[in-house]
Amino acid sequence: MSKRILVVLTSHDQLGDTGEKTGFWLEELAAPYYVFKDAGAVVTLASPKGGQPPLDPKSDAEDSQTDETRRFQKDEAAKAALANTHLLSEMKADDFDAVFYPGGHGPLWDLVDDQDSIKLIETFIAQGKPVASVCHAPIVLVNAKDSNGEPLVKGRQVTGFTNGEEDAVGLTDVVPHLVEDALQKCGGIYSKADIFTPYVREDGQLITGQNPPSSAPTAEALMAWFTR
Repeated sequence: MSKRILVVLTSHDQLGDTGEKTGFWLEELAAPYYVFKDAGAVVTLASPKGGQPPLDPKSDAEDSQTDETRRFQKDEAAKAALANTHLLSEMKADDFDAVFYPGGHGPLWDLVDDQDSIKLIETFIAQGKPVASVCHAPIVLVNAKDSNGEPLVKGRQVTGFTNGEEDAVGLTDVVPHLVEDALQKCGGIYSKADIFTPYVREDGQLITGQNPPSSAPTAEALMAWFTR
């Protein structure tokens, strides 16, 4: 039976008070999307506000393009699904086998403390299902709790966008949270590879990837989770 994967995207489009736009990072949607689709999974896209989520314009620049982003841009069905994401508040863990969160800077502002997202993550974990996130999206884990009321990431192996990577893109003083620091503050056992090098951590139901190049490997780890 085909796996049903829920992909949750940000609805936030303002990069702090810089006047610049942000949103989700295209590669972090496109690469996992095709890992899932090519494996025969059924993919459902959702976001807090529903409809078309904001795309970080920098992720659509020529130097950020990959084979998967180009494939996505030519895929009319994929673009239609993206333009019509479901309301996150209407999504139920019962209807899916896993949830995946692409990054981009947007989640640092909205998904980090979105109550629908937090409840969804906690329910997936309680149901024994995997929760995967990449780059900035592991920030969605920091306010989730386990069945004992402890931080979900406490004592677990995790990764996410590093302080060095945030510094490299010049946004350390703009973002409301640094993923590396936030995960460690919650008791996560945080580790990382060199900046912009693919790196994935898996600890039980939690699967996290460090950066955009980690997008496909994180999605592949999620699909492999089902074969155990």
